[in-house]
Amino acid sequence: MSNHPFSRGFFQLKNGIQMEQSQPLLSINNIEVIYNHVILVLKGLSLVVPEGSIVSLLGSNGAGKSTTLKAISGLLPLEDGEITDGSIDFKGMSLAALKPHEIVRRGIFQVMEGRRIFEDLTVEENLVCGAYIRRDQAEVRRDIEKCFHYFPPLKKCYKRLAGYLSGGEQQMLAISRALLAKPKLMMLDEPSLGLAPLLVEEIFGIIKEINIHEGTTILLVEQNAQMALSVSSYGYIMENGRIVLDGPVDRLLQDQDVQEFYLGLGQQGERRSYHEVKHYKRRKRWLS
Repeated sequence: MSNHPFSRGFFQLKNGIQMEQSQPLLSINNIEVIYNHVILVLKGLSLVVPEGSIVSLLGSNGAGKSTTLKAISGLLPLEDGEITDGSIDFKGMSLAALKPHEIVRRGIFQVMEGRRIFEDLTVEENLVCGAYIRRDQAEVRRDIEKCFHYFPPLKKCYKRLAGYLSGGEQQMLAISRALLAKPKLMMLDEPSLGLAPLLVEEIFGIIKEINIHEGTTILLVEQNAQMALSVSSYGYIMENGRIVLDGPVDRLLQDQDVQEFYLGLGQQGERRSYHEVKHYKRRKRWLS
């Protein structure tokens, strides 16, 4: 990874300013993941996430995005998966052999695809569950109020069973529950899934606010490439378990292949479906 811009000690913010980054918060180095001792899902995947950034991991269904997040959060063994090669380091320390709850205590929290809230608990009880590793109860109450600042609808349904919330309210609750754990790295898996376009725009705006005001580093897995890149500083594109393209978002948005295959835009800017795309130049980022 010596040719990667993050590994050289700098990352590019959206305003064009280079900020020094001596060591990335998260570093994934050439990992392979196998399910059921047979199915190879991740094939030498590498990426880095600088502290304080929002990094997007994009790709179609089955590319391996969710598997990547589960490898980081230690959830692979629950699905008969395992890392068979490579390493994952967080703040310069290996996550190998750590249990999921130990990884949470290190400062990593994953918001699962489909939200995975506790439907039979109230909004309040869900939020308290997010803070289960904390002992500073007075500060927990302040942080709950902070969540209401980001997501005002949750305050109105504080005592309501979470299963009766709308899809958008459940996503707000899932992100708030993650915030209560005070993560250094928050991983969001398909936060736009099943939401109306206006609500998606609102959720992503709040994700950006959380990154700026709380200083929370975010690794964002999304199929909505346009929305994900709009809030990120750097993006990776996955295909068949590998990174095929990566770069600062401004460069990705100008890339013809990204425009055509992931943003659905033809050469004249006309909207095209993925099914109409005849050719896609697959690019490999060679590992040193």
